[in-house]
Formats: sequence, structure tokens, C-alpha cells
Amino acid sequence: MKTKKMMLAALLMFSVCFINSNAYSQVKTDTAMMKDCCMMKDGKMMLMKAGKPMPMDHDMTMKNGTKCMVNGECIMKSGTKMKMKEGQCMDMDGKMDQCPMMNKKMKSAAVKKSKSMAVSYTCPMHPEVISDKPGKCPKCGMALIKKK
Repeated sequence: MKTKKMMLAALLMFSVCFINSNAYSQVKTDTAMMKDCCMMKDGKMMLMKAGKPMPMDHDMTMKNGTKCMVNGECIMKSGTKMKMKEGQCMDMDGKMDQCPMMNKKMKSAAVKKSKSMAVSYTCPMHPEVISDKPGKCPKCGMALIKKK
């Protein structure tokens, strides 16, 4: 009888440890999936490093030559300037996109309203290229078109 209780207790402890390790590995996996990037959050530039956001305290140059500055302005290798908007991120390869971490938080009516009022332009061949004014794509030279 005592052996059965000890085995049951050991099995229970093993189950708790297994469940906790799976929960931890899921959190670790979700964090690892978040790429390092620069992002605009609450009107300030943030740096995402190893899954942790921190204030961006210096200008950065991405692998493709794009420069992201602390004030949110980005200068492409071609010289095209653009200002990052709330929720946008620039990964270390120089590709701009909506930050997946921010998508969940950007459902408020105020953000939706500001998004609809803002006009942005993008390249038909390179949708990651976004600008707040018309111009040419720094990657292929095509004219940027108004984004819907």
C-alpha cells in the first residue's frame, strides 16, 4: 500500500514537472519566433532584441543599408526617407511590416481612425516598402502607388 502511494506521488510530481516544462517551452518558442527589429510603439522607437522590447537609444543600420533613427525616420540605401508609424517594424534585413506583437494591441478605434486618415504608398512588387509620400521603390525603381 505504501509503495502505491509513493508511486502515485512520484507520478503526480512527474506530471506537474512535465506540464510546467511544456508551458515554459511554449513561451520560449513564442519569444524565439519574434524577430529582432526596430518598431514604433506609443510614439517612441523601440528595439526588440531576443524577444524583449527596450527603448532604442541609438541609430541603427540594417543589413541592406537602411538606417533607422531614434526619431522614427528611416532612410533607405537609395536615399528615400520615410517615417515609421505606430505598429510598424523594420527587421534587421531592412524589411518594413506591421509588427506581429503590436497587431493584437492595435484594435482600438483611435488607432483604426488614425490608420484610415493616413495615406501611405507602397511598391506593387515589394509590399514591404512603405512611404508616406509618392516616389520610387528603392529596390526596383517602380513608382510607389497609394495603399488602400
